[in-house]
Amino acid sequence: MIQAQNFIAGEWRKAAKEVANINPSNTADVVGQFPQADAADVDTAIAAAKAAFPAWSHTTVQQRHDFLKKIGDEVIARKDELGRLLSREEGKTLAEGIGETVRAGQIFLFFSGGCLRQAGEKLGSVRPGVDVEITREPLGVIGLITPWNFPIAIPAWKIAPALAYGNCVVFKPAELVPGSAHALSEIIIRAGLPAGVFNLVMGKGSVVGEAMLRHKDVTAISFTGSVATGRRIAATCIEVDPMKKVQLEMGGKNPMVVLDDADLKVAVDCAVNGAFFSTGQRCTASSRLIVTEGIHDRFVSAMTERMKSLVVDDALKDGTQIGPVVDQSQLDQDLNYIRIGQQEGAKLHAGGELLNRQTPGFYLSPALFTEVDNNMRIAREEIFGPVATVSRVKDYAAALAMANDTQFGLSAGICTSSLKYASHFKRNSEAGMVMVNLPTAGVDYHVPFGGRKGSSYGPREQGRYAAEFYTVVKTAYTFDGY
Repeated sequence: MIQAQNFIAGEWRKAAKEVANINPSNTADVVGQFPQADAADVDTAIAAAKAAFPAWSHTTVQQRHDFLKKIGDEVIARKDELGRLLSREEGKTLAEGIGETVRAGQIFLFFSGGCLRQAGEKLGSVRPGVDVEITREPLGVIGLITPWNFPIAIPAWKIAPALAYGNCVVFKPAELVPGSAHALSEIIIRAGLPAGVFNLVMGKGSVVGEAMLRHKDVTAISFTGSVATGRRIAATCIEVDPMKKVQLEMGGKNPMVVLDDADLKVAVDCAVNGAFFSTGQRCTASSRLIVTEGIHDRFVSAMTERMKSLVVDDALKDGTQIGPVVDQSQLDQDLNYIRIGQQEGAKLHAGGELLNRQTPGFYLSPALFTEVDNNMRIAREEIFGPVATVSRVKDYAAALAMANDTQFGLSAGICTSSLKYASHFKRNSEAGMVMVNLPTAGVDYHVPFGGRKGSSYGPREQGRYAAEFYTVVKTAYTFDGY
């Protein structure tokens, strides 16, 4: 069992209070005891980061490259161990946990290389004898608030660019998954970063997160989580300091359009993967399946057969395809939405049942609703569980209209063999990411991630676009005409 501490100002520190972290595949298994920081801990961490910033921001690109590469190499070398811990505390399958760990390592390696590729511009001025240089500089102290559903990858894609561009970090992981955050932090610390550059502060969002938001020395906040929390963060930052930079990645209610000309096997594979893998606990999950009437019945029948073969069990067991829901609160939310769907008149076509397994856990069979109207709550509100809806539409035009009829705009997909419809959908989908004959969930680590509408606010994450959030642009003029 892990006995964890916070890491503040270059040293491990105990907190006055600790909470247990429970394995959702086996509620009798305590993963560890993790500290609950208070506002004073946050203040100390921010002060340490502020003090470390002047020196860290002027380190060479080679130094920062070496730190990040060392972190990335160790994460990948320990992928099996870290992936197992991730799956044990979050509930995604071991294959998914190991895959996410590798991705986290790749992110650190990508940004280690990016340190050496940071570039500016030198332009001619409209005035004689004047040169213009455009460069990027770090912001200062960055507060990072991460969710429970990707407990190592999302911290990686925030921490790595923050450090690569010369910022200092105060990192608050989700309360449900502190083990992965603690293990990643140990690797980051072992790389030899100067004291104060990286700080881990675990605890409640209402305490730790709130203190970060309201602190005048936190220059920017990057958050991934629910829409409600994201909106509160934006409102708080505007109230406290309108100049504080804010990046929000929030929810999704992602459509997967299936046209009559789609390859049925491809469509079912995309829908099952997107809707139910990772227990549906992905902001990019394909929770709305929009199917044209010519293929609708065959698609539903094939989906139903495929769902019968899905193995829901302990995340660490060989052969498990879908692990448990993350905790009792999330399970209650999923079950409540299943009841809501039935009350609204949708047909619970398959699944949606509590399951008993060898160990006590939060097991739920994937649920598929049919006869779903797009005005129903189950078609409009993010459930964040293994629950998908099927809506029948007349043709492509109706499918596109329904796909865009949502407050969200993170990811959208289409299954079709038509280049015409694929091209039109890519251009006209109101989503930040579009997939053709691929699940809506599953993205590369070196390209931008983010959405539109209520799904995202601020610059994109990942890839070279991360610089838009973690740096500020400076334009410098030099007169050399003497």
